Amino acid sequence: MPDTPQNSSAQLKRAVVSSYLGSLIEFYDFLLYATAAALVFNKVFFSALDPAAGTVASLGTFASGYLARPIGGILFGHFGDRLGRKRMLVITMTMMGLASTLIGVLPTYAQIGVWAPILLVLLRVLQGIAIGGEWGGAVLMSAEHATSRRGLWAAFTNAGAPSGQLLSTITLTATAAIMGEQSFLDWGWRIPFLLSVVLLAVGLFVRAKVSETPVFAHARPADGEAPPLVEVFRRQPMNLLRAVGVGFGAFVAQATLTTFVIAYAVSAGHPRPTVLNALTISSAGAIIGILTFAALSDRIGRRPVVVAGAAMMALVGFLLFPLINSGSFALLALAVVLGQSIAHPAMYGPMAALYTELFRTRTRYTGASLGYQISATGAGFAPVVFASMIGGGGGTLAVSVVIAVCCLVTVVAIAATKETNRSSLSAEPERSGV
Repeated sequence: MPDTPQNSSAQLKRAVVSSYLGSLIEFYDFLLYATAAALVFNKVFFSALDPAAGTVASLGTFASGYLARPIGGILFGHFGDRLGRKRMLVITMTMMGLASTLIGVLPTYAQIGVWAPILLVLLRVLQGIAIGGEWGGAVLMSAEHATSRRGLWAAFTNAGAPSGQLLSTITLTATAAIMGEQSFLDWGWRIPFLLSVVLLAVGLFVRAKVSETPVFAHARPADGEAPPLVEVFRRQPMNLLRAVGVGFGAFVAQATLTTFVIAYAVSAGHPRPTVLNALTISSAGAIIGILTFAALSDRIGRRPVVVAGAAMMALVGFLLFPLINSGSFALLALAVVLGQSIAHPAMYGPMAALYTELFRTRTRYTGASLGYQISATGAGFAPVVFASMIGGGGGTLAVSVVIAVCCLVTVVAIAATKETNRSSLSAEPERSGV
């Protein structure tokens, strides 16, 4: 079929819907685990440990998924840059859906002993590999179909993260409210994981209707072209380093707001449903915030928006715990809304387009995925580190200082990055040798 404007517009819409739904489904599965790790898994899979140690161990399994994400970025990035974006996205979605469904039928520690947490970690690693390959491909499907407003269209993939968080939180909250505390801990927590198979079927149906991106379809391999990973390190190592730095503060903030704060607020005396309600409100606001700040970055540039977001997040880091410790639901909600609905979206919204613009077409899936997923390891370790700091007698002020330092890393990295919002994806970015 000729590449008419009407056909291009239709494919862009399909690509954006597919990327958004795919991201929503993937992050529903991935962040459902995060919420369950903070509220349930310490009692179900680490019941032999005391409560504090069980929480740290549970959040440690959460971290294992983040460690696996760069592996997924390298693996699926390689084949996505060689064979195309669409094929890899079908595989990653299927892998994530099956891993999450299996978590829903996993025996507990009381039933099979130490094998329960071992199998839980293995399935979490599969989740990490899957989402490590999903994000880069989903972003490219939108960004490489777009002819204008690339920041906005690519950001629909990032908006899938809080959408998935919102859906997973609502599902967990509704299940817990309907079943009651004991039944929920006994078996009710499994229901949201088992629903993953339904979401998987919907996602695969939508994704099947999207064509390969025109930017990739028209790209030709260069003479003597090395594997994508080698090309990234050989031709654009500094762009990769900048990508890692830009995302680092955003991911530490994300994990703090969506995982550590949940566990901390419950331990501070807030009822579990109250904490989940606050998270639901902030997740809904995050969807709007991500798209708004991404669209703003199309107009004024990626750099000023990210810098403003990092500065706001550093400030929120110092307000977060005093507001939670107040005991007021209104102040708890204000704390997470300031962070998750305003500060973090300003850092995170422009990131999809920015990472896309930093790399060449034939290495873009690998470069964008690897930069994003390496920086995401900060999200995996942050809850564990912060829980250990609090458990070891450290105060929340020290946690706030760490958050601020991570935001400073983002500011330094984005300051060292050229503005890219007007660049062409068909043109090759400049080499960035050391």
